[in-house]
Amino acid sequence: MDGLFLYLLVLNVIGFVMFGVDKFKAKKDLWRISEKALFGVALCGGVVGAMVGMHVFRHKTKHTSFVIGMPCILVLWIVLLVYLEMQLA
Repeated sequence: MDGLFLYLLVLNVIGFVMFGVDKFKAKKDLWRISEKALFGVALCGGVVGAMVGMHVFRHKTKHTSFVIGMPCILVLWIVLLVYLEMQLA
């Protein structure tokens, strides 16, 4: 479980930073991080960091796909982690 914790920690930091970088780039009218990449890091385990980044940077908070999609991904991860915990117990 220690490896999984480290994996999720790193991905959540990456997800948080990606939202901050994309918001910065949006303000400066620079090349942006794709929505596919933002969702991808969330699906891979960085959903908490992505959601925190959304709110801290006030980025993508008016996009329905993110407002609904991120909590759905979070629920999927919670279910997966509970399942894994039950299997290891």
